[in-house]
Amino acid sequence: MRQVVTRRQWMILPAIGAAAAFAGARVAQRDSLPGLVSAGEYAEARSGAGRRPVPVEPGGVYSAGAFPLATPSLAPSEGRELVQSVCSTCHSLRYITMQPPLPPAQWEATVKKMIDVHGAQIPQPTAWRIIAYLQANYAGR
Repeated sequence: MRQVVTRRQWMILPAIGAAAAFAGARVAQRDSLPGLVSAGEYAEARSGAGRRPVPVEPGGVYSAGAFPLATPSLAPSEGRELVQSVCSTCHSLRYITMQPPLPPAQWEATVKKMIDVHGAQIPQPTAWRIIAYLQANYAGR
């Protein structure tokens, strides 16, 4: 009796062959990365360290400044706690504090973008309070 091989069986054969070929291959991540001084240890932060060009030396070992873990403080004003609780659910508060002084209309457009484009679930009365806080504390002219 002759067995009929279906198309699906032919598609499985290459997958089995590939799995057998890579069975002994190391697929996991390497233990060390190029430029890593030591796992979890970083040099002290230097002012402007992120702005300097990285030297290109084959086989060079580099260090990085400490990762900033502290949450930036928002300006003390009415609505600060609201902004901290609502905005930090999606992104760091650093996104607010690192902005240049934006015109009031730009802060309104930014909050609208968070709701319309990024899907932030912010009720309109809350959005107006957030906008008012941002305009009062982080707006330029």
